[in-house]
Parts: sequence; C-alpha cells; structure tokens
Amino acid sequence: MASAESAGLVFIVDDDPAVGIALQRLLDSVGLRSEAFVRADEFLSRMPSNVPSCLIADVRMPRMSGLELQKALHGELEMPVIILSAHLDVRQAVRAMRGGAVTVIAKPFNDQDLLDAVQTALDQDAERRQQKRDRAQLAERYDTLTARQREVMALVVTGLTNKEIAARLGTSEKTIKIHRARVMQKMKAESLVALVRVADRLQQT
Repeated sequence: MASAESAGLVFIVDDDPAVGIALQRLLDSVGLRSEAFVRADEFLSRMPSNVPSCLIADVRMPRMSGLELQKALHGELEMPVIILSAHLDVRQAVRAMRGGAVTVIAKPFNDQDLLDAVQTALDQDAERRQQKRDRAQLAERYDTLTARQREVMALVVTGLTNKEIAARLGTSEKTIKIHRARVMQKMKAESLVALVRVADRLQQT
C-alpha cells in the first residue's frame, strides 16, 4: 500500500469547520493526507504542493464561492477540483463541470462516492505532472540539437529520404545521414515512428 506521502494531498475549503474535520477523518482512514481551510483566501495563500493534489471546495462560501475559487485556480495551479453542494443547482453543476471540475457531489454525500472522486482527481493530477515532466525533458533534448540538426529533424519527420533532404539543404547525403543519426541519438528515438511521435509532442508543447 502506498504511503500517505506518495498517495497525494487533498485540500479542503469549506466554511463549516465540522465538514472539514469530517472530510479529513474520512481521507485519513484511507491513508490520504489533507489540509483544511475555512476560507478560500487562506487556501490560495498556501504554497503549491509538489505531490499529486486535488481540491474539495464547497460551492457556497462567504467572500469567495467554490465556483469563484475554481475559476481563480484555472491556469494557475492546474489542480483538479471537486465541488460540494448542500443545495445542488443544475446551473451551478453545469458551470462547475464546464470549468473543469472532476465532479459535483451533493451534501450529504456517500463516503465511497467522494473517495472515488478524490482518487480520480489525484490520478488526473499525477498524470498531468508526469506529462509536464516528459515535455520538459523533450524540450531539454531538443535544445541540445544544433540549428542544422533541427532542420534535418523537421524534414525527416515529413517522410523525406536522406537524398531528398540533402538536395533540399544543399549538402551531401552522407552529411545528412550523420545529422540524422545524431538527431535520433539526442532525441532518444529508436525509429522514424518514434521520432515522429517526439516531434508531435514537441509541437504540442
């Protein structure tokens, strides 16, 4: 079983301290760490977590509602959000889901439903963090290519042969073969298909 440290961290923002305590006890029962806040601004002042995380927020709170908090997080911490509501409103639920919420759960909630939603959110954040690391590593590898190697890579992934690339760049086929081999080595691509996938991911980045 994963340790509480590696399993992730769940943030709770609810203006009712009793709800925060109950949620923390539930999460603790399955080995999940959590931190509870009664105001959204208290949570926002907290330093971002370096482990997979998610947020459970009540939809109705003074000063800043759960939906407003969700909007404030968008593009900043990129943290998956679970919205809780004692008075589930269809428009609020639609707004929350369109804003990227993992789900909207009505109070009183079923413990297992909430735990399932939390696990889904933590899995999503873990995957996002891994993808971010992968993109950073790809960018670092690409930065090691020379200007000519980047030109060769761009043409290789279009399906051109070494001879065709040499003609395009005004150099010898032998030189292109050398550049191509260095590109494959630096980008850690074992085949043309793998290099095309790397190029696609770089373009997305």
